[in-house]
Amino acid sequence: MNWREKWPEALRAWGRFTKVHDPDYCVSTSDAKAAGLTGSFAMFRLNDRTVVLDMQSVAELGLGDMPVEVMAHEIGHHVLCPADLADNARLLSRVRRGVPGFEQAAPLVANLYADMLINDRLQRSRGLRMAELYERITAPRPTPLWTFYMRAYEILWSLESGTLTRGEVTEELEGHAQLCARLVRVYATDWLRGAGGFAALCFHYLATGPDGTDALSGIRRRVCVGVVGDDTHIPGLTAADDEAVVHPALDPQVNEFAPQDAPADEPHAPATSTGQFREPFEYGQLLRQLGLNISDETAAARYYRERAAPHLVRFPMRTKPLSAEPLPEGHSAWDIGEPLEAVDWLATATRSPVVIPGVTTVQAVLGTTEGTEKSRQPVDLDLYVDSSGSMPDPRRRVSYLTLAGAILALSALRVGARVQVTLWSGAKQFLVTDGFVRDDDAIMNVLTGYFGGGTAFPLHMLRRTYLEQERTQPTHIVVISDTGVDTMVRQDDEFGRPGGEISARALAAAGAGGTLVLNVQNSWESTVREILPGWAVHSVSQWRDLVEFAAAFSRAQYERSTA
Repeated sequence: MNWREKWPEALRAWGRFTKVHDPDYCVSTSDAKAAGLTGSFAMFRLNDRTVVLDMQSVAELGLGDMPVEVMAHEIGHHVLCPADLADNARLLSRVRRGVPGFEQAAPLVANLYADMLINDRLQRSRGLRMAELYERITAPRPTPLWTFYMRAYEILWSLESGTLTRGEVTEELEGHAQLCARLVRVYATDWLRGAGGFAALCFHYLATGPDGTDALSGIRRRVCVGVVGDDTHIPGLTAADDEAVVHPALDPQVNEFAPQDAPADEPHAPATSTGQFREPFEYGQLLRQLGLNISDETAAARYYRERAAPHLVRFPMRTKPLSAEPLPEGHSAWDIGEPLEAVDWLATATRSPVVIPGVTTVQAVLGTTEGTEKSRQPVDLDLYVDSSGSMPDPRRRVSYLTLAGAILALSALRVGARVQVTLWSGAKQFLVTDGFVRDDDAIMNVLTGYFGGGTAFPLHMLRRTYLEQERTQPTHIVVISDTGVDTMVRQDDEFGRPGGEISARALAAAGAGGTLVLNVQNSWESTVREILPGWAVHSVSQWRDLVEFAAAFSRAQYERSTA
């Protein structure tokens, strides 16, 4: 059967105006693998909205005469669930909360849920042979999870028990399948709200094997929402999902016998996130389960960049007189070999009606004068972030030092300033950008690093930046730390030069001041002012207050200042 000819019919199953790229018909399984299809005989690639088909696997499964059913199902992932990358991320997040301890199975569970929504719509409303398709591909020795899933289909489509199921249907499994079928109908048009309940039903069957391995071993060639590119940006994932996960047995909309005052949270629902945002490690896990092959460092950089975005503010700007206004100072001879556009033709014609290059031709001589208009000059940022053992690892837990640093650095880049970032801990433990740069990736790579060692401020960086070379661009120095900031004064550099002298001279040479942002007690703040005179000191009582400081830094301290 020619599947290409059936593509328009598959599109019409979802409406006359449905538009999707033509499918990628992969002749062999190896070709399909190269296209990103590894877990199924077909998939919908969300990043470029393309159906990918493994025609070799289709033939092996005996589905060659069901092109409309297979392709219409994949189109359903674009039209109905999950529709796009952002909704797919929300679906996966909700499912992860419903299967605590078995988060590695969340992509499969989310896919099973999306498949059931799509298949029920196609079977009942479009008259496609979805039941026959599953009858052909059902496993001869299914796991309890697959038996539960197939039994729910039988209930949805009023099929006799045994039509799709091959395993034992216990009384408990029958009850779960009834709840599942009811849930799919109730939340058909609000599917995200039902995702947690579906995951809670699957949780029982995932828990039957160690780490869910046995429960998933028989379910193959089922995942049909494809991988996405590693550089794909999916915004909004740092925010935590606060929607309660309710087991369908306790959901009055699904179970009419459920108590109306049933607790909202499922007893096994995890409390993995605190506050309104996910932890960085959760964010990284979610991205990887969405199909992005990224490192912890890259995931952390994306996490803090997204969280910093709402707080970005204008960085300090200084004004100076504009000194480039042209001032005519007369004329000089123009000779052959000089730029032709430099010839002042009016002055040349006035001098002689006969134009002789190099003889009668002249050019204007221009000087400059200080103008009355003002130009704005961005102040560079020199940022030092403490990464000692008292600080959290920004790749695992939220580090407000890293977040505040990201807000300050990205704000500076926004207005054209250059930024140098130094991450520091103990002696010889430091990571720094290649001088003052405008590369936000390089800056975030430094900010999301971690040492977790002792505490020794990198005096050599202050010395190299301000004492061993002349710093012509106005620069503001910001140090984010706690009581460890005293090592700026109470230690010497590797050449025996006192830290207090280096800090004071660096502050003077920077030209735009310096700020110490410290998590210290009020009594300690006065000590800092004594040992580091001239520095502005901003103390916070808890690390999360750094975000407010960073957001207000430019507005409160610098935007009103002029050179």
